[in-house]
Amino acid sequence: QVQLVESGGGLAQPGGSLRLSCAASGRTFSTYVTAWFRQAPGKEREFVAAITRRGQTYYADSVKGRITISRDDAKNMVYLQMNSLQPEDTAIYYCAARPTASPDAWWRSRNEYDYWGQGTQVTVSS
Repeated sequence: QVQLVESGGGLAQPGGSLRLSCAASGRTFSTYVTAWFRQAPGKEREFVAAITRRGQTYYADSVKGRITISRDDAKNMVYLQMNSLQPEDTAIYYCAARPTASPDAWWRSRNEYDYWGQGTQVTVSS
């Protein structure tokens, strides 16, 4: 089992940047695929980015080129670097994880992830 704790959210101006962090407990974090999702007010939770055990990355079309997911298994950390932020990026951002035997597996659906953090608020406004 793993516990996830997000941090790094806050207020950013349009065009600005934020770096979100997700700290994971447990000694087998390297066996988990991890992802970031976000949920804006009145909307469903949506996929943002995922990173496989091997380090392959996948992104939603809406964030491609602006957002980078990365992981540091030695530190049990996952990061989301967000650049060129826009007001439509305003949402609560959640870190998610799922254990997998495959180094290349990943999922876009939130229903496939077993573990979630409590979320961190990102607000983009001038």
